[in-house]
Amino acid sequence: MKKRFLAAAALILAFAGAAVATNYSLWINGRNNPNAQAGNYADFTYWGPATTAAGVNKISVNWDGFNRVSDQNYRVRDALDCYCTGSNWCYVAAHSAGNLQIGYALSMYGGTARTKKNGVVSGGQCGAAAGGGTQTGWNIKWVNVAAGAGGGSELADLGSWAVSDPLTQDLKTATARALYDHNQTRAKWFYMFTGSKGAIQSGLMPGQDDQAVAYHSSGGTAGSGGRGLCNPGNWFCNDLTLGTAANEGGSVKWTNHNVKFRDNKEQYDHYTNGNWGGVVGLARADMVTNAQ
Repeated sequence: MKKRFLAAAALILAFAGAAVATNYSLWINGRNNPNAQAGNYADFTYWGPATTAAGVNKISVNWDGFNRVSDQNYRVRDALDCYCTGSNWCYVAAHSAGNLQIGYALSMYGGTARTKKNGVVSGGQCGAAAGGGTQTGWNIKWVNVAAGAGGGSELADLGSWAVSDPLTQDLKTATARALYDHNQTRAKWFYMFTGSKGAIQSGLMPGQDDQAVAYHSSGGTAGSGGRGLCNPGNWFCNDLTLGTAANEGGSVKWTNHNVKFRDNKEQYDHYTNGNWGGVVGLARADMVTNAQ
């Protein structure tokens, strides 16, 4: 009886000393984030009201949306280290150039040793996990991408955006596609949400677009450059397919990229409009339902 009691007591102490696992929902902004406080994980200025539901324990990663991906990627890695290591797990949502940021982090650093953190920020620093130690990469369940710019934008190619913005150089289609190995997602699935509510500048982009990125980019299509992809029924270009299947005409998607929503009715544009708007609203609804 005494041995059983001691064994039970030891088990209780082991559970008491174990770290409590927590899930987080990380939101990675895109281009133009001038009013947000970089590194402030509670500042949702880029997205909309902070009171809006957007997945379990939502965190706003906040990089400046101005400088080049490689220069600002440390902010994304800091957030991933803080909330997605040790016993904690993350769901990730990214918008526009945020697609480049999470893709770059996983491809370039997802196979490196990361110090385990506890998800508690004090004095601007995230605390070390109980017991310390390191792990390889991050604990990420999956990634939702709204209006992804992983394949760049023809608006950057043509100088339609301010050339004083260093990020524009990375958003050129050839540069974005060569920035890192888009097929190396460390086995994390990227679920793509596309919009096709184009505008006057749509004539500058191939196929259908959301006013900033074309389907070849938001749909995660591989290749050295952009190609025209459309909704079914459009006679002027090949269809962007749902899921992981090759597109009409034979173009393929990057590894572990899945088109979860295709804007067949041309209802959704690129922009959040300060209220979780456009294609972001679709990714947010999915996070509310599935990021738990």
